[in-house]
Amino acid sequence: MTNLTALWNRLFAVLGRMSMYRLVYFALAALAVVALLLSFFDLVGPDPLQLIATLVVLSAVCVGVDAAAQRVLNLPWRLESSLITAHILLFVLRPTYELVPLVGIAIAAAVASLSKYVLAWRGRHIFNPAAVGATVLTLLSLAWPDLGASSWWVGTPALAAPVILLGLAVLVRTEKVRVILVFLVTAVAVAVIRTSVQYQDAGLEIEVLDLLWPVLWSSPFLFLGAFMLSEPLTLPPRRWQQFVVAGVVGVLAGWPIAIGDITLGQERALLIGNLVAFAFAVRTAVRLTLVARAEPTPSVQELTFRVHDRLAFLPGQYLELEVPHRHPDARGTRREFSIASAPADLPFVKVAFKEGKTTKPLSSYKKALALVEPGDELAITGVWGDFLLPKRDAAPILMVAAGIGVTPFVSQLGQGTAKGMDRDVVLVYVASDSSELAYRDEIEASGVRVVVFTRDRPADLPAHWVWAQGVRLDAEGLMRVVPDIASRHAYISGPAGLIAELAPALERARSITTDAFSGY
Repeated sequence: MTNLTALWNRLFAVLGRMSMYRLVYFALAALAVVALLLSFFDLVGPDPLQLIATLVVLSAVCVGVDAAAQRVLNLPWRLESSLITAHILLFVLRPTYELVPLVGIAIAAAVASLSKYVLAWRGRHIFNPAAVGATVLTLLSLAWPDLGASSWWVGTPALAAPVILLGLAVLVRTEKVRVILVFLVTAVAVAVIRTSVQYQDAGLEIEVLDLLWPVLWSSPFLFLGAFMLSEPLTLPPRRWQQFVVAGVVGVLAGWPIAIGDITLGQERALLIGNLVAFAFAVRTAVRLTLVARAEPTPSVQELTFRVHDRLAFLPGQYLELEVPHRHPDARGTRREFSIASAPADLPFVKVAFKEGKTTKPLSSYKKALALVEPGDELAITGVWGDFLLPKRDAAPILMVAAGIGVTPFVSQLGQGTAKGMDRDVVLVYVASDSSELAYRDEIEASGVRVVVFTRDRPADLPAHWVWAQGVRLDAEGLMRVVPDIASRHAYISGPAGLIAELAPALERARSITTDAFSGY
């Protein structure tokens, strides 16, 4: 279990160095190359020329429409977003090199790209763009059959393994593995039941196991889940809400409902799921103005913003901050930051990040963020996360924070102080040295017991703080400083390597909630 946890955390750390958009694009591009190779051996439906012609048209239209729309709206151009839409449509539509069907494919691509701006709420698109494009083409095909329609040819056994491997990389990066598993289990189960009923209605007998594998490997469920349903921008912020959406899409995808001459198939099922997600949380781009910069420690930068729009978050959640800039690198123009302030501090919100010295070149995002001055406007593109304390105040808590990983705990403790809550909390605070203990005043005000792990002895520690002198921070050391860990709910925020190191001790806790990060 420990080795598996360590491997999982290392994988997350590696994938975390690449932006979500870039990773999804690379995965889809790799899948397109695999499909092209398979097409030479007739292992997939389209032939090589059909795949190439279709991808060229899709890419040209998506890139062109996005570039024009973003220029008109004065938005930063995101090439990866355009190419992602084009590649998803490649696997959803029927590839061709004939003129009229290519016109239909171009229409689907244009509609998909335009939906990002037309079917949007305050800067955030409501529906999955590729699903919108495919649905519009299917509806048009009722009047003009020669235009073509969605086919989901990606649901073939030859592509199942590549979709699983590449999709898993995306799901690990977006932390949506469990959500998509709920969708897959639901969709496959419903599809098997539906097919069994159809066999029974026809007076035929068939074993459930004989249906299970064909339904899984020969259906588009794997692709739909990994590359479309998992899109963070069209999922609600809370994990339980995401499970509900996954279940709804799974049921509708597994048992398509006939509406006239069309069925409520894969992309239409996803659109209904998008509506459910939108109903859970009306997503909005929240405008901010930078008020001040501060340095809580020699290597930590803190940004304080004033919020201009309605912002709702829970202590422990994180926001995605967009900093538009020219020529963004592989990680793009958005980053996730744990919120360091409490909801009680609104309309002001704080984030903090480590700005240590390094020999590596700075990311384009770091360079752009360093140039933001007080008075400049930015935007929060979303708030997510389930790194939340139990609702019962009486539940004993263990918090383990490494360096800047203390920020979600500062938010939680600050909200508890503002609300007059009295919880049994132990905070294990790990830092390279005593000068890197950020937010000492805020933590001290909460009154919680703190165990400090630093190389040097911190000066002037409050009465309820202790320095773990000579104790190594590993599983055994954690048990020494928190002997009642088995009675506590454990929360740990920090690098994936530390989480893996402490896993044997944390597994003794009543529950474990992690908030791994890999830098920005």
